This record gives sequence, structure tokens and C-alpha cells, in this order.
Amino acid sequence: MRRPTTPTALALLPTFAVLALTLTACSVSVGGSQVSSDELAEKVSAVLAETVGRAPELVECPDPLKAEAGAEVRCTLTDSGESYGVTVTATDVVDDEVAIDVEVDAEPLADEDAS
Repeated sequence: MRRPTTPTALALLPTFAVLALTLTACSVSVGGSQVSSDELAEKVSAVLAETVGRAPELVECPDPLKAEAGAEVRCTLTDSGESYGVTVTATDVVDDEVAIDVEVDAEPLADEDAS
């Protein structure tokens, strides 16, 4: 699913590339056994905005995240013409809240991987 975001400040894409580390995010509410791909893209964008001061232009998460600790999905962030892979991991599930970690790849995706 595609989740366009609006930049809130001027910054260069390398800002996102510096995030080649795991960022602990807030919890995501789930109404069932998974976090929808739309809601996941929204949360990833919010976590990045909180961390670097603005959201990327686009976050896409093609698959939902299972609401179980250790579940993992790959998303893509796009900003300033470059795309980076993002790994989202469910770290804990309590009732209908899923805690997630977000990790941005250190290197941009190759053109064939960015689609």
C-alpha cells in the first residue's frame, strides 16, 4: 500500500540513511491478528518524522504485520528520488497493542529493488 507523506521541513535524504539503526517506536493498535499495511506505513512515517524532524515523501508497506512478537515485514521509504528498505519488527504484543521497531537500511535500494 502507498502512504504519501508531506515533508514538514527541508532536509536531505542522507538524514534517513543515517538511521541504519533500530528505532523503537510507539505501539500500534490492532483490531485483529495483524496491523494493516496502510496503518503500518503511517506509523513508520510518524516514527521517522519524530526521529529526524520530518517524514519521508513516501512510505510503502506492501504486506501487513502479524500481531505476534518477532513478526517482521519489509517496507520502502522514498525521499528526494532515493529509496531505502525499512525492516519493521513486532517486538511485543499486549492486548490489541503491537510494539514495533523500525530499521532503515544503510544503503539505498538498487533501482530494480525499489519498485
